[in-house]
Amino acid sequence: MYNKVVLVGNLTRDVEVRYSGSGSAIGKVGIATSHKWKSQTGEQKEEVMFVELTFFGRTAEIANQYLRKGSKVLVDGRLVLEQWTAQDGSKRSRHSITVESMKMLDNKGDNQGGGYGGGGQSGGYNSQAQAPTQQAQAPQQQSQPAPAHQVPEIDIDEDEIPF
Repeated sequence: MYNKVVLVGNLTRDVEVRYSGSGSAIGKVGIATSHKWKSQTGEQKEEVMFVELTFFGRTAEIANQYLRKGSKVLVDGRLVLEQWTAQDGSKRSRHSITVESMKMLDNKGDNQGGGYGGGGQSGGYNSQAQAPTQQAQAPQQQSQPAPAHQVPEIDIDEDEIPF
């Protein structure tokens, strides 16, 4: 059987991380996705769907570190049925997605105050240190694209990053 789900949407809250008895991280968060279409009468319709996501291991820690409420992400994983007994004794269940891979879709500067690219330097580079070099190369840089933002130093092995 094949069980694969791919979603793009915005997080409905910050990632909540807990640790299992063996020390493995488990992250929970919700995602909101939408679908727009025109009805037979030509009226614009929109359907919004809220889905729970579960991250495991290093992916949960990375999601907790870089994602915030409103962050746009692409996730793929598998559909699972969660079942539990509520405090009142009733049996409850819901479908959720166990995330196998994730891609952050926000621009590096979009997360204000602490996300990717949230450093205090304008444009992600030290403008004072590069000023003489920029003046010397000014005629050449007119035909070249603007310098890319630098990613801040973090303590993550490149093999662990899920994107």
